[in-house]
Amino acid sequence: MKFVMSLIAAAIVASPAIAAPDGAALYKDRTCNACHGPKGDKPLMPNYPKISGQNAAYSEQQMKDIKSGARNNGQTAAMKGVMHLVNDEEIKALSEYLAKLK
Repeated sequence: MKFVMSLIAAAIVASPAIAAPDGAALYKDRTCNACHGPKGDKPLMPNYPKISGQNAAYSEQQMKDIKSGARNNGQTAAMKGVMHLVNDEEIKALSEYLAKLK
């Protein structure tokens, strides 16, 4: 039994950590750049927001609210159509990436 527990402990220590999603790759892969521009500062339409440099917690909550339907105004219909492509962990990674852009 002690040997089995040692093997399990060794396997846990040796297993690689699950990497957090890459916000920059997600931004491109999920086509965010199509509407918000390559760096989040040149939106396709004048009424789409510039999202680069936005507070991470704010943008994360906005994306979650659009995805859930809690926010349903303005241009949210366009965003609602793509929010099914990201989960909460990816939304967080996107928000953190956007906050670092200037």
